[in-house]
Amino acid sequence: MVDVGKWPIFALCPQEDLKFIRKACVFGSGNEVLYITKNDEVFVMGTNSSGCLGTGDAQSIIEPRCLNVLSGKEIVSLSCGSGPHVVIVTEDGEVYSWGHNAYSQLGNGSTNQALIPSQVSTNLVNKKVVSVACGSHHSMVSTSDGEVYAWGYNNSGQVGSGSTANQPIPRRVTSCLQNKVVIAIACGQMSSMAIVDNGEVYAWGYNGNGQLGLGSSGNQPTPCRIAALQGIRVEQIVCGYAHTLALTDEGVMYAWGANSYGQLGTGNKSNQSYPVQVCVEKERIVEIAACHSSHTSAAKSQSGQVFMWGQCRGQAVISPHLTHFSCTDDVFACFSTPAIMWRLLSVEPDEHLTVAQSLKKEFDNPETSDLKFLVDEKYIHVHKVILQIRCEHFRSFLHDSNEDVIEMNQFSYPVFRAFLEYLYTDNISISPEDAIGLLELATLYREDRLKQLCQHTIKQGFRPRVNIYWSKGHTATTKAQNASCTNKSCHQLSNISYGSAHWTLKVSRVRTATHGFTGCLKMQPEIWCNLKKKKNQGHR
Repeated sequence: MVDVGKWPIFALCPQEDLKFIRKACVFGSGNEVLYITKNDEVFVMGTNSSGCLGTGDAQSIIEPRCLNVLSGKEIVSLSCGSGPHVVIVTEDGEVYSWGHNAYSQLGNGSTNQALIPSQVSTNLVNKKVVSVACGSHHSMVSTSDGEVYAWGYNNSGQVGSGSTANQPIPRRVTSCLQNKVVIAIACGQMSSMAIVDNGEVYAWGYNGNGQLGLGSSGNQPTPCRIAALQGIRVEQIVCGYAHTLALTDEGVMYAWGANSYGQLGTGNKSNQSYPVQVCVEKERIVEIAACHSSHTSAAKSQSGQVFMWGQCRGQAVISPHLTHFSCTDDVFACFSTPAIMWRLLSVEPDEHLTVAQSLKKEFDNPETSDLKFLVDEKYIHVHKVILQIRCEHFRSFLHDSNEDVIEMNQFSYPVFRAFLEYLYTDNISISPEDAIGLLELATLYREDRLKQLCQHTIKQGFRPRVNIYWSKGHTATTKAQNASCTNKSCHQLSNISYGSAHWTLKVSRVRTATHGFTGCLKMQPEIWCNLKKKKNQGHR
């Protein structure tokens, strides 16, 4: 279940109302939201810039207000521009728009802003529209028969009409798409993309950063096929402010365009005018995400892992970074600037579970398990076949075992439970203190990846505390203050450093860090003994 509470705007909503939300879209600068309830009522609230809430005026709204004109209409697609303007598509294939309209992006033939939703019908009569995508100030829709219509701002050819004149009403995009069946569309700030049914990708509009993927930086006023993707079948495409991501039928991701924030995920900040493959830890990607108002990128793997890169809270992340999120939407809620949604978010739970999600759900489930570990007088329920598949130690240990209960005395309950959960999820959630014991277990069972996760947890958990005390010690004005800070640092080390080369490394680093380390240890013999004891003893 997606948590809409991650978006700050929902703090204005009564908490009891949140459980009735079925779909939602946070847009504008993150200060406007439209959401749909389980009984198909449509509510809005926020600052209402340019009348983008559709309430009939431009007054800000601090409490949810119902949009009766849209209530009861099943909204299947929604997209917003930078004005902002809003365009929605209903289940019946109708299109409604409202908000900012200085460039005719509402498609109603004028440049007057619209304070209430009105249907866009010109050239769309008898057409069933299935999806919508908006750039900064232009709009584009696709129909059930594979046609594309666009309108609005056209200074760089993003409407695809062959000119740079603004387009006040929907106009069919033809040229190379004339006899093609379009299955997906996307918009950057001033660029447009389309995928046709054979997996080819066509691009047009602004190309100053190479975001069209054509190998040049010249604008393109009509659709042009991206030749560099010849022979590759693309199934999904998304656009950031000035970059593009594409996903193939084999789960491979490509990126091109602007890269000043590392949003291409290529490990550098160089723009790319041709598609380049983005590697994500040898994972098969099943979803990609970007929004035309930001420089943030995200992807979800088949195993359920979510990665992010690009501009993340002001930092430039130049390669895909593994997060703790379960969906790409959370990346934009917590790290994108502005914090807006990249799609109409469905809050309803997905009934389909991936293999990884199913395994995670069954961990410590007494109803399906066939083996129990007894640790510190507590049971942990597992499945023999999963342990044998995932761990070489258990493959041999359980090979001829008929036991239903195995008692474990070598490790503590939190440590051994974290290990078993890792075999089901590929991740660990454990305190830095317990990660030390888990590191010893991983070393004993020869689980190299688990060792890396433990070392990272220990490093992230304790380094700040040790560094703070060392920093204070270096700037101390008296010997007593210096000794106190060094003492606290040693206590931190005594808690985390033992049992491996990691112990030796920590001590050698501290010796280098201060001239008075040896003398300090002589003054604090109980700390030195504690360190030696933890180095030479096992940890239960």
